[in-house]
Amino acid sequence: MRERGRPEQDGGTGGGGAGLAVLVRADDPGAVSREVARLGVPAAVDELERLDRGARATAVRALDARTGTAVLAALDPPLQAELLRALPDPVGAGLALRLDPDDRARLLDGLPDDVAERLLAGLPEDERRMTVALAGHPPDSAGRRMSPEVVALPDGWDVGRALDHVRREGAAAETVYMLPVVDDARVVVGVVALRRLVLTPDEVALREVMSRPVVVRADDDQEVAARTVRDHGLLAAPVVDDGGRLLGVLTVDDAMRVLEEEVDEDSARGGGSEPLRRPYLATSVPRLVRARVVWLLVLLVGAGLTVGVLGAFEATLAQVVTLSLFVPLLIGTGGNAGAQAVTTVVRALSVGDVRPSDVGRVVAREAATGLLLGTSLALVGAVPATLVAGPDVALVLCLSLVVVCTLATTVGSVVPVVATRVGVDPAVVSSPFITTVVDATGLVVYFLVAQAVLGL
Repeated sequence: MRERGRPEQDGGTGGGGAGLAVLVRADDPGAVSREVARLGVPAAVDELERLDRGARATAVRALDARTGTAVLAALDPPLQAELLRALPDPVGAGLALRLDPDDRARLLDGLPDDVAERLLAGLPEDERRMTVALAGHPPDSAGRRMSPEVVALPDGWDVGRALDHVRREGAAAETVYMLPVVDDARVVVGVVALRRLVLTPDEVALREVMSRPVVVRADDDQEVAARTVRDHGLLAAPVVDDGGRLLGVLTVDDAMRVLEEEVDEDSARGGGSEPLRRPYLATSVPRLVRARVVWLLVLLVGAGLTVGVLGAFEATLAQVVTLSLFVPLLIGTGGNAGAQAVTTVVRALSVGDVRPSDVGRVVAREAATGLLLGTSLALVGAVPATLVAGPDVALVLCLSLVVVCTLATTVGSVVPVVATRVGVDPAVVSSPFITTVVDATGLVVYFLVAQAVLGL
């Protein structure tokens, strides 16, 4: 993403941003502007995110158009939308105009329809057309994250003519470091690096210096497209339609932002929570509750199953009370083993190391891993368990640890792969499912082993 008119590097010493809130409350626009310039945009944005929406809008109104747009571009999309709603329409439209079309299209998602329509109405026709075209792509697609502002080079040109074209049109483009080469139908037939053009004599044909293109399709998932850019070490990848015609480019900085967002989402969902759409301190308590309550309810149901298992084996517990001493240890160990397997497999799926078709190999590896882990833990715990509860109960515990760890890692490997195959985000369902299944089945295994070994 390149905010239009943003300096190559935002300066500022950083730190000491606590004074920004004081200056906003003092209603001193000049001092606010100077403080933001001193901090630099990244540090200033960190401070602005800590303010309430009214103070945030007041601070942005104090900035010049160039700095205000840089700040707007650096804010998270929900805060961008919130800020524009708080600003007068002419001010908001002026800031939005200076954003790249891809950022502007994402911004529209968080705005009420009437505000979005007013913002679009304040844009020039060509900017409005680009923004609407991008907004027409699915929200999580490569087409939504691409920039349509691209310098394309016809394949019939020579290097000299191509360089002249880059000089004339490059200022308005997202990037000129990697340039797509197209035929008469605007189908991408190659790419050429600006460095290669500069170092090649003018009379050489573009066809002789261009490379085979690595493209992404506009309807590709944004994470898949971003990994393509990263894995091929690209500065930018052409984005094409189903016919291979050039629509725009996905740059490396936008790709890295996509991957960062996906990691944040996976991290939140892996912990049984929905990802926050705005910075933590800018998120209200009700939003925090909504992000967490669903999975807590799911886990509550799982806990109910565990209670049911305990009730079903109440007679067994009554005969050998010492069995209850190891219940927390057993289900905790099983849950941890399953969580480790889930985390490993989800990560492998996200980076492309594992595909859904690899389910057999994944299950075999994780089952063997669980068996060895359970055996190791049983050997370590055998002596302490014998000292606490005697050899018979210790044997029950050790056998149960082996079975539960094997079961937990096996289930933990299957669930993410199956979820991916049916089109569900594995990070959403894996951890809550593992917690529910392992707690209940682990207790069943424990008490069945106890009945068999102790003759209950």
